[in-house]
Amino acid sequence: MDWNPPDAWARQRAFLERLPEDLPEPPTALLVISAHWEAPVFTFQTDPAPPLLFDYHGFPPHTYRLTWPAPGAPALAERAADLLALTGIETAFDARRGFDHGVFVPLKVAFPAADIPCVQMSLKAGLDPEAHRAAGAALAPLRDEGVLILGSGNSFHNQQVLMAGMAGRARGVAGEDFDAWLSEAATHPDPRERDRRLAGWRRAPGARHAHPREEHLLPLIVVAGAAGADRGRKTLEDHVMGAVESAFQFG
Repeated sequence: MDWNPPDAWARQRAFLERLPEDLPEPPTALLVISAHWEAPVFTFQTDPAPPLLFDYHGFPPHTYRLTWPAPGAPALAERAADLLALTGIETAFDARRGFDHGVFVPLKVAFPAADIPCVQMSLKAGLDPEAHRAAGAALAPLRDEGVLILGSGNSFHNQQVLMAGMAGRARGVAGEDFDAWLSEAATHPDPRERDRRLAGWRRAPGARHAHPREEHLLPLIVVAGAAGADRGRKTLEDHVMGAVESAFQFG
């Protein structure tokens, strides 16, 4: 797409392009929690060849012709659901759900060959942070099986602010107080304190300004729940569309 300035997304693109190099080993599969899918219970894709779900409106025609033909992984979906069930967490399956833009847009850049099996997992309605942390903790054994657990969202997601920034009406950089808090919380050396802080994110400075609705923060909380004792590190801080956006990695 055409942006002003033209390199608006250059840092995020470079971050995604180098993501495979930052991993300790190539993943055998991807489990992606996207901010763009909510269901009554945690739900997993089971289509062996998921289509793309163009869940956006008003964009240029070429953005509806993108491709990313990664295979699905029904066996991984069942394994993940079994792990949640072991801790009493209810799950469901969806055989028709396609990859939404929270999956195929970043992963088309990070894994352009689209040759790694991928499963998408929903958020759970109600958006309770503790429920999502617990789900992440239940999924942790997948990491020892070569599965990369990815959270796809935004560390700042106030649409009014972002749209003003896109139109060139931004004043300053929004979300800096919240980003400073989030960076400290997500990288805290004590995993219990990290999880406690993230679960209580609503009390952070600028929390509701950064996230009027929390769906874009919850994928990070799932990933942190799966991190166990691994300390988080900040792998991206970018100023774009009038706001600060950050990314974090564990392990």
